Amino acid sequence: MKNIIIKIFIAFMALFMTVSCSEEFLDEPTPTDTVSPEIVFGSREGVEAFISGIMRRFRGQYDSTDSAGLNSIFYARSLKGNDIIQSSTWFRDDYSNTNREPSYRRTRFTWNYCYYMINQANSLIAGVEASDLSVADKKEFSAYGFALRGFFYHQLVLEFSSTYSLDKNFPAPPIYTESVAAGKAMSTVDEVYKQIVSDLTMAVDGLTADRLGKSYINKNVAQGILAQVYQVMGNWQGAADAAKAAYGGDITTALNFDYAKGFDDISNSEWIWGSAQSTDQSNYYWNAPASMADHFTTSYSATFINRNFVDLFSETDIRRVFVKKSAAITDLNDYRYWITRKFTFTFAGDNAIMRTAEMILIEAEAKARIPGKEAEAHTLLYYLQSKRDAAAVKSTNTGAALIEEILLERRKELYAEVGVEWFDAKRLQRAITRTGNHRVGTSANLLANDKKFYLKVPQAEIDANLLIDDSVNENR
Repeated sequence: MKNIIIKIFIAFMALFMTVSCSEEFLDEPTPTDTVSPEIVFGSREGVEAFISGIMRRFRGQYDSTDSAGLNSIFYARSLKGNDIIQSSTWFRDDYSNTNREPSYRRTRFTWNYCYYMINQANSLIAGVEASDLSVADKKEFSAYGFALRGFFYHQLVLEFSSTYSLDKNFPAPPIYTESVAAGKAMSTVDEVYKQIVSDLTMAVDGLTADRLGKSYINKNVAQGILAQVYQVMGNWQGAADAAKAAYGGDITTALNFDYAKGFDDISNSEWIWGSAQSTDQSNYYWNAPASMADHFTTSYSATFINRNFVDLFSETDIRRVFVKKSAAITDLNDYRYWITRKFTFTFAGDNAIMRTAEMILIEAEAKARIPGKEAEAHTLLYYLQSKRDAAAVKSTNTGAALIEEILLERRKELYAEVGVEWFDAKRLQRAITRTGNHRVGTSANLLANDKKFYLKVPQAEIDANLLIDDSVNENR
């Protein structure tokens, strides 16, 4: 971490020392080390341009095709489960659950990318708080930084530690709340989650519903992130309240999406948050999941669907958009048998980060776990099911059976988007067993609380950080 922190520290200091052209910065927003603080933090427009540059990094070409941005982290999680099958191409080692060693690209990328974004958030917070902006602007823009920081610390602790409910004292990535020139020691899962909740609580307090576009964070997005965090922590009332606030609370107007449109348009009314692409700023073939799952254009055509997962969808479910890969493939046990039309690949295709359906299902799960709230859980679940399947029947399940039904609905609704199957298995301490027609089968199974649920600390971090040594990866 020391090398990374030093580079960002130098860049941050340069930000306050170098004078450049303000018009160029405002016209071409970027997280930058070549513009003076008077320009970046001297006006609302300057800070918005700085934030726009940060948000571009959500979908940029950071390292490689399978390590491009946030979408790469989500897609790697998706492929670690039972529902998706990956060919022997990009993400193949994530699919086989072997891409976790200290020198491997997944480990290096996830650590470096998340810390890069955290340090951008720290620079934003520090610059805003030291500026002469109005009190209201300072509160709002600092809150934006808190939301970013909380979000990426959550990605880090999910990827590099055991789950919250298993061991709160498990070693977790270091916590940085300001740009510094020296690496810090590992923290604990408990410490990271306390920092995340603090950041997101301040974000919710300081943000409003207004934003520059759906690629940006507002109060609803911050509430949605907090709902996901509370899911992991088992704070069910907090999860229910935050999820409801994220989607607006009115389920009768919340869902109105045509699955046939291909999951490539951020203007969709069910997308709460996404990464917008444009042809002139495209990340081209780095755009998983679309580039991997789409078999009908010039994309990688590398992702297939487990036949057992296909069987979970009724014939009347509008999400049953599975087709045979080829008439020449007739064996159901061939891993290439089923593909999905869920995603459409274009160079200007957008990526979903958070959708209304996820928030409704978080609220439903939370209500199912809160005594006396099962009827509300039934209503929420059935509303989503009825929007996806005209033949849906309202559930009469209770207790554990109702929770299982909700978790299954999460898989069916969100597959290949945000790694929901992996996320749920990890937070709930469950196994993932490969079934059906997987290309890599039982060798990639995940036991409950399997070490393969988290990555090892990168060797480059160990070599550079005086406060972290090789022992950190013992028994990992």
